[in-house]
Amino acid sequence: MLFLGVSLRLCVFTVGFDTAMKPAWLARLSPAWRARMVRLGFNFHPAFRGTGGRVVHVARDLRHIRVCLPLNWKTRNIVGSLYGGSLFAITDGAHPMMLMAALGDSVIVWDKAASIRYRKPGYTTLYADFVIDETEVAFIRACLAENPELERTYTVELKDAHGTVHTVVERTVYIADKNHYRKKTGGDKNEDNQKAAPGAVDRRAGHR
Repeated sequence: MLFLGVSLRLCVFTVGFDTAMKPAWLARLSPAWRARMVRLGFNFHPAFRGTGGRVVHVARDLRHIRVCLPLNWKTRNIVGSLYGGSLFAITDGAHPMMLMAALGDSVIVWDKAASIRYRKPGYTTLYADFVIDETEVAFIRACLAENPELERTYTVELKDAHGTVHTVVERTVYIADKNHYRKKTGGDKNEDNQKAAPGAVDRRAGHR
């Protein structure tokens, strides 16, 4: 088990954090290895690691990701509860990653907008679950068949071990046919980084 863990870490560092998360590269791996690489890709990426959160579970079909945010000296604010910035930041990236894996290379996915509502302070580890089911994937494909771009809004609840909701985050994701997006923007030099959707039409389609 120790050897497997070391081998996975070496693989992530060898291919690079970003490459390890790209759908085209992940498609070459078995489901079990895909899940492991996504988990390590998140946990060893400097930007995500800096949030204080850790990915603790990735489903083999990449349709469910669970992130935890422990309370420690790196995530504690001046009043002793979980820092709001960390609560917000750990929700970044999971939905685009799962959608890119589900929809394939012919589609562009970017985070577009997000909002956060604090319900009660967190004084213990909180957990966030991200789920993209087959119904959602089929709906997106059907929408793209009629219109080359759309937006989807997902709600993420950060809960403690007892299921109490402490924070609610809404994240809006922009999804577009890659050819349409390239024509619209005059080419996408950073399509693999996929972090924003400049000029996208604001059509929020709520998904709860």
